[in-house]
Amino acid sequence: MFAPLDPFETGMLDVGDGHHIYWELCGAPDGIPAIVLHGGPGSGCTENSRRYFDPARFRILVFDQRGCGRSRPLASDPDADLSANTTQHLIEDIERLRDHIGVDRWSILGLSWGTTLGLAYAQAHPEHARSLVLVSVTTGSRKEIEWITEGVGRIFPREWERFTNAVPPSLRSLRPVDAYAILLLDPDPAVRDQAATEWCAWEDAHVSLAPGNQPNPRFADPAFRLRFARLVTHYWSHDCFLGEDQVLREAHRLNGIPGAMVHGRYDVSSPLETPWELSKRWTSSRLSVIDDAGHRGSDAFRDAFMDALIAIG
Repeated sequence: MFAPLDPFETGMLDVGDGHHIYWELCGAPDGIPAIVLHGGPGSGCTENSRRYFDPARFRILVFDQRGCGRSRPLASDPDADLSANTTQHLIEDIERLRDHIGVDRWSILGLSWGTTLGLAYAQAHPEHARSLVLVSVTTGSRKEIEWITEGVGRIFPREWERFTNAVPPSLRSLRPVDAYAILLLDPDPAVRDQAATEWCAWEDAHVSLAPGNQPNPRFADPAFRLRFARLVTHYWSHDCFLGEDQVLREAHRLNGIPGAMVHGRYDVSSPLETPWELSKRWTSSRLSVIDDAGHRGSDAFRDAFMDALIAIG
């Protein structure tokens, strides 16, 4: 990654529906426009989000998606209303940010959930996508969601049993993701905190088969846990607000946009099948498979996507 840097401009953009989006510009003020789409949903950006693109070449927009990070209101607020937080709202937010900073086309970097958002945005507005680099690729399909919240339990049966046993009997007829979405909005803060703790423990369990995987330190923060778990379950319980297999079906709309996908073979959370199928439909893309990496990557994985950003960013 490039050296740490500070933004040269920051702001809060009113995007409607009571939401204000935090954004910042880094790198070269006259450089190639680029945007970073963080994971989650609900992870928010970190200082490292500024360090992927070459700051000598790129004018880098980093922003926190609705409900998380420095954007307001937060999904962890006791009275949080998530009804105006959908994939379509986020796509519109990206367009408002693009117009606000005066950009026509930009390079897009998506990480994990950010790959789904980047793909959906580029399919909706291909004329504004200069290139796409996608890291740990997902498409938000129901099949992927059912795998990550149910099927992968066959690989982690002890953790799966804890995850499902934490759901009260009255909700066990529901899909786990639907049950947790309800628990995370419960009026009792103790119920919400317990649900967030169990959800994030399950996230840590399945995120990789690679040896030496460590828990996400951000999950130690109760407010972050709740914010993250609420947004993930909100999106997943609604199939990411996308049509059935929408991203794969619409992949032809990306043809002609240079793309690079980097995916870990040990990524059990988001199996390699997804970028493999996408690569067959998106003819102007290439897929790099990193043999020693899971969903959170490795040194070789990081090198591969940094190389991709340099090559086609």
